[in-house]
Amino acid sequence: MNRLAGEISDSAELEDLQFQLYRMQENMKEISKKSNVLGIDQSKDDDWIIVHSIDDGQTLKIMLNDCKSAYRGSSNFSLIASIQDESIHIGDIKGPHNEGYGSICMKFLKEKARDLNIPEITGDIAPRDWDHVDRLVHFYEKHHFQVEIDQSSESGAIYWIEK
Repeated sequence: MNRLAGEISDSAELEDLQFQLYRMQENMKEISKKSNVLGIDQSKDDDWIIVHSIDDGQTLKIMLNDCKSAYRGSSNFSLIASIQDESIHIGDIKGPHNEGYGSICMKFLKEKARDLNIPEITGDIAPRDWDHVDRLVHFYEKHHFQVEIDQSSESGAIYWIEK
């Protein structure tokens, strides 16, 4: 009985993978019309993700789209940053949490900083973030940022310096 359940599970997984690969191909065609495809990655649940960006030299937007749904012109997750002379400043991160999407964006943001020879990434923690500040601190520390929090003003700052 276990062998049969395993075969059914393997069959379902193969079907899901084939569907995601088909969707990836279709989504890449559409995404590449409007933005630069940076690569593909996998979420925490091993779902395939297309990573793409729009970069005008001042503003960088790194976006993610899953390969389980059709691309309809908007992303599932995004990180928006401004490019300055010596640093990249994270302005906003939008999308669902605990999917691994933020970590994927952060990996590509650091690669972009290295490509541009920019040694520092900064950002702010604003009062609007205060209801999930513990999650943000954990996220940034996991990605080797220094995090400074001011409890009295419900704000903070993040710093990452290439070593």
